[in-house]
Amino acid sequence: MDGTLLNSHHQVSNRFFEQFKELKKRNIQFVAASGRQYDSIVNKLFPIKDDIIVIAENGSFAMQKGQELLSTPLQNTAKNSILDSIDGLTGIHPVLCSKNKAYLLGSSSEFVNKLKEYYTEFEILDNLKAFDGEVMKIAIYHFEDSEKYIYPAVKHHENQLKVKISGQNWVDISDLKAHKGYALQKLQHQYDIGAHETMVFGDYNNDLEMLALADYSFAMQNAHPNVKKAANYSTESNDNFGVERILEKLLEY
Repeated sequence: MDGTLLNSHHQVSNRFFEQFKELKKRNIQFVAASGRQYDSIVNKLFPIKDDIIVIAENGSFAMQKGQELLSTPLQNTAKNSILDSIDGLTGIHPVLCSKNKAYLLGSSSEFVNKLKEYYTEFEILDNLKAFDGEVMKIAIYHFEDSEKYIYPAVKHHENQLKVKISGQNWVDISDLKAHKGYALQKLQHQYDIGAHETMVFGDYNNDLEMLALADYSFAMQNAHPNVKKAANYSTESNDNFGVERILEKLLEY
């Protein structure tokens, strides 16, 4: 979604919604895969929400027409270990992501306002470690650079957990199987769709496993260098209709 289908104003183009009508006529299944909260993804794609599959929270779970297809939560012991890793660091903002709500500390009104773009449902807590509900992933935000200021403090978890620099400002941590690639592979098996029948667009490191499952893998012009290296093809930026330009070519056939 962000950096790919959504432009820099976090909008889906009317051009895409028109193309989707043609995709549906041709029985092409569309999947929205994002690090975003499920409700946030559905909100962006509301006109077509009943016709698509949604992979939310970086692949932690997937939904179709209100039915859960996949769920891979984070173990509670891992949650507190991650939070311990970032204790004492300044300028970072952890978020506990459940299926329907995000939980965060209210120490920064600036961050709370920023979060509203990505999480439509959230609650402010006094103590994240005391939260005992199901957590799908932990998202950690830094206003300047997640790769520089967050990743070094949590990279030691990579042997047991999936640690992803998912954007300029975000690092996401989840179960080892909770990633977009694992979720997409499950869907490919369910629908008996091969790599030669799959098209994937991506812009950041949390898209790498998903890109590997498609013969038609596209890196956005604004993508991270790792994504450009991994993808088989490239397209224009998210602000220059990169996804729509490729779908236009697809629909010509």
